Amino acid sequence: MTTVDKQPGAMEPDGRYAWWRLVAALGLSTIGGIGLWSVVVALPAIQTEFGVDRSGASLPFTATMIGFAIGGVLMGRFSDRFGVRMPITLGSLMLGAGYIAAASATTMWQFILAQAVMIGMLGSSSTFGPLVADVTLWFVKRRGIAVAIVASGNYLAGTVWPPILQYAIETIGWRQAHIGIGVFCVVTMLPLSLCLRHRPDIEKAGRGSGSVEMLTQTRLSPKTLQVLVMVAGLACCIAMSMPQVHIVAYCGDLGYGVARGAEMLSLMLGFGIISRLASGFIADRIGGLNTLILGSALQFSALLFYLPFNGLTPLYIVSAFFGLAQGGIVPSYALIIREYFPARDAGARLSLVLMTTIVGMAAGGWMSGEIYDLTGSYRAAFLNGIAWNLVNLAIAFWLLAGQVRSKAVTS
Repeated sequence: MTTVDKQPGAMEPDGRYAWWRLVAALGLSTIGGIGLWSVVVALPAIQTEFGVDRSGASLPFTATMIGFAIGGVLMGRFSDRFGVRMPITLGSLMLGAGYIAAASATTMWQFILAQAVMIGMLGSSSTFGPLVADVTLWFVKRRGIAVAIVASGNYLAGTVWPPILQYAIETIGWRQAHIGIGVFCVVTMLPLSLCLRHRPDIEKAGRGSGSVEMLTQTRLSPKTLQVLVMVAGLACCIAMSMPQVHIVAYCGDLGYGVARGAEMLSLMLGFGIISRLASGFIADRIGGLNTLILGSALQFSALLFYLPFNGLTPLYIVSAFFGLAQGGIVPSYALIIREYFPARDAGARLSLVLMTTIVGMAAGGWMSGEIYDLTGSYRAAFLNGIAWNLVNLAIAFWLLAGQVRSKAVTS
């Protein structure tokens, strides 16, 4: 037994072990999140290596996102059954093997398969949904901030990894850089996974969730509520993807240059981390559903501001506001799942919701591009994002209204 194990109450929700576990989960999420970013940084080198056009070089990213979405559901079910350490161990090994396989690819399709199956579906997917769901089982009083911290790992990965990988590619080449990534993932993630060896007491983990009462208040079946939350996740991320995916191209079209757009994207992600952490503190006080409504309403406002303002300085300000608005939306779904559903189903149900958010990001990015091609302007694309944001708000307010009506009847 470890020193933490011997201390009375250390293994309780919100106890000392839970916080150590959270630190390990953040590290795993940051390291494992490289699977979503390395393919973006390596895109020019891959295009040159395999002699494909830009759309062909973008296929590995699309395939990785699809694999990540599917893998999130599989890993969530795996985590519910065997505990989160098992999928993390598998994910660590698959990331190592996947990057070595990608580095050894002699054709584009071999590279795509390594990215989609080994890195996306069986690797990085284990370090997001399952870890977020697991954290909700170890915290009750501080569940909101705990979820926000571990969910920030994805943003941290996008901040830390790209410059490191770009330097490695320029110095030793993309193949050697990929081998180095694979080795690093294995030697760092496997030891960190040991911190997750204990499984939570489901009865204790369920304290404070009120899932039976909350679900009853909605007067919906579990399946119907699950679908509604998934549609809400899809809608919010279609809206969210418009600035995140197209801000660089938008700035280029306005004549400011793509470098300014890249700076705005970094600004979004940076303020997104702040927003994600702040939303955790807020959620601990007002709950997951109210946090979703707050974040979605702010995102709606930020999207509206993109319509009248297209000057360089206003775009920086609006992009920073957008980052502050949207960072806490996706983590709020983890809290909603824990508030409405039993703890034993957390991994599988949350992974389904997160899958739809990823699909929303991918579909929204494509949708905005298609709208731009049809209209020659991003104005209609922003309006499309605003419309989808309203769908998200409508679902959230409807669920909230159901709670209010139920409480009024029982009081």
